[in-house]
Amino acid sequence: MAWKQALTDFRVHLRLERGLSERTVAAYLRDLAKLRNFAEGHTPPLLPEALQLEDLQAFVTDQAKRGLKATSQARLTSAIRGFYKQLRRERRLDQDPTELLESPRTGRHLPDFLHLEEIDAMIAAIDLSRPLAHRDQAILETLYSCGLRVSELCGLRISRLHLGEGFIRVMGKGDKERLVPIGPQAIGRIEVWRSHERLHLPVQPDAEDILFLNARGAALSRVWVFKLVKDLAAKAGIRKSISPHTFRHSFATHLVEGGADLRAVQEMLGHASITTTEIYTHLDREYLRSNIMRFHPRAKAGRG
Repeated sequence: MAWKQALTDFRVHLRLERGLSERTVAAYLRDLAKLRNFAEGHTPPLLPEALQLEDLQAFVTDQAKRGLKATSQARLTSAIRGFYKQLRRERRLDQDPTELLESPRTGRHLPDFLHLEEIDAMIAAIDLSRPLAHRDQAILETLYSCGLRVSELCGLRISRLHLGEGFIRVMGKGDKERLVPIGPQAIGRIEVWRSHERLHLPVQPDAEDILFLNARGAALSRVWVFKLVKDLAAKAGIRKSISPHTFRHSFATHLVEGGADLRAVQEMLGHASITTTEIYTHLDREYLRSNIMRFHPRAKAGRG
């Protein structure tokens, strides 16, 4: 659906069905006009129904980086949620991408990422005596090894795995396919999951080619993967704001810190624009700066 029509319909909804004042409606529409500019700045431009959770989170975070006050951030997030809930009610969307949308914390400009030790701790927190534990290990390893979006993980197909050659084919946003290398640890976890657990599930007819399944043999939902990651972070004693996307940030951050070419990282992440990938160069500089401020004697207060 075109942006102009979607925003016009939303304005009618706010005024007639919700009875909001013209001033409030105008404020909501100004916020959504920014979202429209953000979406149409992509190559190719994105329609409202094409935006996913990570796009919306990136937009809200970008607005916070530009100095948007906390109260304005809250209104912006509220406007986006209201807009997509209305699209969902009108059956123009199968799923609401704002279900897990969060406002960025005040002053937080860069995404959280995990250190390797924290990722290992989360994997170690999986109880191997529980059913489908090998699946959960494989999920975490694949998220980190390949830097996948959660939707890409849930839709990953067995027919697109080329584990012998060390890569997978991922169907990303806009049905764009890309090749992503996969490491030996993730390959090993996937093979154990397939041979020890998946093999014994009652696979649903429409999920025969889907790699990761639930206990009923159906494809996993994005919300379920969010819950898994948050639960394991809590068990591992990690107090950062963690989501499946944190593994994608960690994947990119560790590559940039290790000296990987930014264009190669862009290709592996499936970013349409190099500008999106460049946040990891800023994160890398912030990581270095924070370590210097923490450990260098001359950076500590009171030392002359």
